Amino acid sequence: MLLVLGAFAVVPILLPWLVARIGARAFYVAAILPIAGFVYAAVLTPQVLSGDIPFETYAWIPPLGIDLSMRMDTLSWLMTLVVTGVGALVMIYCRWYFDGKKENLGQFAAVLLAFAGAMYGLVLTDDLVVLVMFWEVTSVLSYLLIGYYNKRAASRRAALQALLVTTLGGLVMLIGVVLLVVDAGTSSISTILVEAPSGPIVDAALVMILVGALSKSAIFPFHFWLPGAMAAPTPVSAYLHAAAMVKAGIYLIARFAPVFAIAPPWRPIVIALGVFTMLLGGFQALRETDLKRVLAFGTVSQLGLLTVVLGYGTRDAALAGLALLLSHALFKSALFLVVGVIDRQLSTRDLTELSGVGRQAPVMATFSIIAVASMVGIIPTIGFVAKEGALAALLHEALGGAVWGIVALVGVALGSVLTAGYGIRFLWGAYATKRDANGDRMPDTEWPDPPIGFLVAPIVLSGLTVVAGAAAPWLDKVFTPYADEAPLSTPGVAAPEHPAHIALWHGLEPALWISLATIAIGVVVFWATRSWRPAKRLLPFTAADAYNGALRVIARLSVVTTSLTQRGSLPVYVGTIFIVFVAAEATALLASPDWQAKLDAYQTPTQLLVAPIMIAAGLIAIRARKRYTGVVLVSVTGLGMVLLFATSGAPDLALTQILVETVTLVAFALVLRRIPSRLGEHNASVWPVARAVLGAAVGITMALVAIVATSARVEKPISDAFPDLAYELGHGKNVVNVALVDLRGWDTMGELSVLILAATGVASLVFVTHRADTLSRAISSLPTGATRTRRPLVETAEGVQPRGAGGGRMAWLVGGQRVRPENRSIMLEVIVRILFHTIIIVSLYLLFAGHNLPGGGFAGGLVAGMALVMRYIAGGRYELGAAAPTDAGRLLGTGMTIAVACAIVPVFFGDQPLTSYFWEWTVPVLGHVEFVTSTLFDIGVYLVVIGLVLDVLRSLGAEVDRQAQEAREQQGVTVP
Repeated sequence: MLLVLGAFAVVPILLPWLVARIGARAFYVAAILPIAGFVYAAVLTPQVLSGDIPFETYAWIPPLGIDLSMRMDTLSWLMTLVVTGVGALVMIYCRWYFDGKKENLGQFAAVLLAFAGAMYGLVLTDDLVVLVMFWEVTSVLSYLLIGYYNKRAASRRAALQALLVTTLGGLVMLIGVVLLVVDAGTSSISTILVEAPSGPIVDAALVMILVGALSKSAIFPFHFWLPGAMAAPTPVSAYLHAAAMVKAGIYLIARFAPVFAIAPPWRPIVIALGVFTMLLGGFQALRETDLKRVLAFGTVSQLGLLTVVLGYGTRDAALAGLALLLSHALFKSALFLVVGVIDRQLSTRDLTELSGVGRQAPVMATFSIIAVASMVGIIPTIGFVAKEGALAALLHEALGGAVWGIVALVGVALGSVLTAGYGIRFLWGAYATKRDANGDRMPDTEWPDPPIGFLVAPIVLSGLTVVAGAAAPWLDKVFTPYADEAPLSTPGVAAPEHPAHIALWHGLEPALWISLATIAIGVVVFWATRSWRPAKRLLPFTAADAYNGALRVIARLSVVTTSLTQRGSLPVYVGTIFIVFVAAEATALLASPDWQAKLDAYQTPTQLLVAPIMIAAGLIAIRARKRYTGVVLVSVTGLGMVLLFATSGAPDLALTQILVETVTLVAFALVLRRIPSRLGEHNASVWPVARAVLGAAVGITMALVAIVATSARVEKPISDAFPDLAYELGHGKNVVNVALVDLRGWDTMGELSVLILAATGVASLVFVTHRADTLSRAISSLPTGATRTRRPLVETAEGVQPRGAGGGRMAWLVGGQRVRPENRSIMLEVIVRILFHTIIIVSLYLLFAGHNLPGGGFAGGLVAGMALVMRYIAGGRYELGAAAPTDAGRLLGTGMTIAVACAIVPVFFGDQPLTSYFWEWTVPVLGHVEFVTSTLFDIGVYLVVIGLVLDVLRSLGAEVDRQAQEAREQQGVTVP
């Protein structure tokens, strides 16, 4: 099971490439994986029947007790067959539905298969926290699937609506899951169900979990997102909204109902909302003229029915509920796929425009009738078996005096009437010959026969409803272990004399007569409403109006909040942060009963020399009137830290600090070119006294925090063990570097992510239209000799040309020839030309030596970045393009990919993520050679840092230069 789940995570990545080569036929390949999952579940059937439940587990997050555990009991077995079986048929159907279409098809195929994998994991996982993760993954993937036609506003709105509603419910459910897991002391679903905890906390958790389940399964008041989701392609509707996504909430209810249905809040919520949803959806289905929306509201109604039956929580109801779940997946998927065929062939789904299709498409009409018969509950389909079993179970509860049994029975009976009505309406609307308003027969709609492969999936699904009905005795044996987990009856109701069994025929029992009565009344309802054109609204507002109104309120509140807090003033923002910092930290300090302070006047004599200089530079920076002067003075404090680190036995920190300080100074210098040189030139500083007081308060508070924090330790610091761990586990002598790439590798990976986000954010603010690398392409427009061999160039009236027979000025840097003569420095070009490669070698030395000596990927990347800074300063933006003829994003992505690979690869060998491996050899001439795989992680860090510097140079440097040149040209200034 874990292997199949892993395949679902990997194979979708390959589908876009495959679709680009073979088109829609790639869906055949995509169907192989769900088929494999279906076959594997079928092979495990004997184990499931015998009670030897298949179980696989992998310790994923041991400190939190979260495991990737897969458990296939009866309920999971059935859901797995539904998810994989219907998924495979839908994939085959997609091959014909999308035939000839190419736009975003590869992405659609990948997302659809990934969704099948997420559902596969959701119904099999035994860890409640992991279930929530799969739950949210299905919400995100369904958003992408519903919004497939992303150029249509309706599709985008429907996708966002489905995402917001289901995600909101998922967040509420997450809180409930946390409460339940904490109260039970375990996240294992099977263990929680065995222990069956109770109490107020559990009741609150159940209510929150039900919110998530009801929102996912489109139960009132969350029902409105499902009809809107019909903007999705029909295969999505057939799979997500009939067999998979909406079944997630039903699955969760079915999972908890046998144990927790006796909890006080359970039945009032489940039965009341389920019955109301069933009636609301059925009534609305009778009012629709779009075949797909008829099925959509019918699905809402059927989901209400499933919620009532599976959520009731008695043995007989649970048994009938599983049969009902199977029947709904089969008949509703088949009907959605039939609508897809009609829509694809006729480009309409309006039942008022269709006439005489049944005579022209007898095969499709026949199997549609079978599917509707299962939905209505007509023998010999599985729908008949399930409906009769559900009515019998609820009738026993109602006769026993259970209030919610009476509500459920009446609601299911009325809902069945509506189901029969809109089921017949669907068949009449799709296939019947109709008459116009004058009573004349409408001409038959011309029907082009679809390819036979297009009909395979709906025919198979519809046919299975009859096969499953005939196999009811066998299904009874399979479903009984799940049903036996529930009590025989609710408290206060006598248990039935004999446990119920699902079968194709039980004789002329009361449930059969109730079923027949609902069908007969349903025929009358259809006949009465066949030409019904009710008002669009029965109430002043709908649930969708409430949703839209809530969005408008949130939007307006966000505008008001933003206008109050985002004033566009950096001093206001910084001042707010500082005020909050002082207030919060001062409160914490003053609230402490006792302080401990261990102070030394100094640790090394260097501090006595450096500290006064740093303090003086800070004070002078306050009085600086020019921006660049202030930046340089602030850098003095950073360079002072370099001396303090170096004299305190931290050469790595000193090296990194000086490099960071230099790169920061360069970045500031690049930014300062586009803003006034003097402080307060446009807007003078205000409230200087208040600023001084706030600054002093921040400084004093931070000093007190540092004093108290460093003196408050009572336990031995973990860092004391780092030297031994670095050598024994990381096989390195440089504790700092080994800690970054091995002992604390997860922290470093998070920091890499922050660096990438920072680089992307800076670039996105500067680049107006795109971030494509135009510099290296611009270099290619230079003379061939200049760009490839750096031959000497000569300046002529026609421009810079390769030197011929005559003399000429040597172009030490190829980009230098694009710099205006007054800005060029031949000495700087020569120095950079000579030192560049040496600096790159030094950066590589720091990279590979950092495991045992001062250095590492971060320091090496900064040194390489400084080499690029030199090239840019000497030769301008075109020289930067020649120095780094690649996109910064590729370096960032490659570095992050390497780092992530170092975390993932060990998992495939059964080790923890980021586990390092060590080899050593004795090589002739070279002697003893050692290699540790954390070096690869360091290479990833190296590339990310270079990419960061390159992105900063190309955004704050090259792009700003380009924009400035454009501005001068627009003002009529000639720029050579």
